[in-house]
Order: sequence, then C-alpha cells, then structure tokens
Amino acid sequence: MTRSPDLDAAAWRARWSGRGIALVISDVDGTLVTTDKRLSPATVAAVRRLGEAGIGFTIASSRPPVGLAPLAAALSLRLPMAAFNGASIVGPDLGVISETLIPEEAAREAAGRLAAAGLDVWVFADGAWCLRDPEAPYTDLERRTLQAEPRVVADLGPLLAAASKIVGVSPDAGHLAACEAEVAAALGARASVHRSQAYYLDVTPPGLDKGRFVDWMADRLGIPAARIATFGDAGNDAAMFARSGLSIAMGNADDALKAKAALVTEGNDADGVARALDRLLPA
Repeated sequence: MTRSPDLDAAAWRARWSGRGIALVISDVDGTLVTTDKRLSPATVAAVRRLGEAGIGFTIASSRPPVGLAPLAAALSLRLPMAAFNGASIVGPDLGVISETLIPEEAAREAAGRLAAAGLDVWVFADGAWCLRDPEAPYTDLERRTLQAEPRVVADLGPLLAAASKIVGVSPDAGHLAACEAEVAAALGARASVHRSQAYYLDVTPPGLDKGRFVDWMADRLGIPAARIATFGDAGNDAAMFARSGLSIAMGNADDALKAKAALVTEGNDADGVARALDRLLPA
C-alpha cells in the first residue's frame, strides 16, 4: 500500500469515510504547530471545517495543561484534552478530569539517572515547570511553547513526590536516544519513558499513554476507537496510532513512526495537518 502525501484526495477520502471517522486526536509539537510553535491560519481553518462537518477534534500532548490553554482558545476546543502524554486529562478550561503522578521511588531514580547522564532535568509538579538553571538549552523554547515562566529552585528533590512529568534535556539527539533506552530499561514498568522531541526525553506515569487516551475518549463519546483518526510525529505517538482506526504521520516524523501509520502527510511547517484534513473532508 502506498503511503504518501502524493495520494490523490479521492484515495484519502476513501480511507477516511470507510472508517466513519467521528473524532480526530492530534499531537501538538512537531504536528499541529509549526517549528516555531505557531498555529497556522490554515490549520485553524481546517479544524473549524472539521467541526462544521460534525467531526470532533482534540489534542494529546506531552505538554503540561498550561501549555494547552492557548491552543484550546485558538481552536475553540470543547472536548477533553490529554496532557503529559495522557497522564492528565483536562477540560478546555484546564479543569482536571483525571490526574496520575509518577510513583515517587521511580521519579527519584529517573531524575538521578537523567542527571548522571549529563542531561538538564526539569520537573513538572504542582502545576509548575520547575528547574535549576533558567538559562540552560531549550528553556527559551519552552517559555515560548508554554507561554509561561519556569519556577527556579535550588533542589528538585522535594518536588519528586508530586511529579507529573520529568524531562531530560539535551541538544545531543544521539546521546538522548541512548539515554532513552537505558532509562526505560532501568525503570521498566514503573514509568513510561519516551522522547517527545529530539531534544526532550519524557518520564511519565506508568501504564498511561496517548493510546489509553484514545480508548478513554472512545468510551466517553460512545464510539469505537476504530472511528478515531490520529496525527503524530514522534515515538510517543505510536501508542495512539496503534489504538486508532486511521493513523497519519507527519512528513517530518522519523521513518519508524511513518512505518506504523496508515497515511503520511506533509510536514508541520508545510501545513501537514490542514492539508490532510482538506484531503479527507468532502470538498
């Protein structure tokens, strides 16, 4: 089966309509927004047309809830959203629907291993983004992404009993990939370990991922997961690809994720989500 953005609109629509899609769930960074963290006008318009066609739309992200608020407002979202790779589910007003923390023992081991590997460590706890060095790599990017300032602390240790997510940060993508394998093997079933970006390694609560959010939304809306379409670009999106009826990888996704997708659209800097939706929806 050819999986390419070059498929004509009729072929895309046949795959879409054949599944009776009722809901679209999109990843955010590397997918829904551009590299500089903007929602393009084309994407906003495409999501609006999706709603006019009677199809729901929501987001599932590694971001904390505060980082989803601007998107919820810009896209007029009405459905629950997944934060922290599905460990927290919030409404468009950021009201908490469900929340799970990393077990403290696993959080402490994860933070220690990330630090020992020479990574900058961030802890998301008590609704805040916490770190020790506000000038470290990617802190400016995260400020723009979340539209929020970090809480600077001398010691991350006291926060590890209430951590929703721990992030190891490095500009060395190869080193971070190696750390992912090592930390995942060490923590086993005690936490989920995935890179959400080439420079971010996320540790989140065990047993909860974007795939579970697909199942949760299917149950909440009373539709089978087979009627849900998902968009993503990174390894942490593979779980929702496995649980949804139609999976669409971005052109900027790595080859391993593309191999798991039913379709591939253009990259996030080329309005890939908007273009896919335009192909999928009736003209």
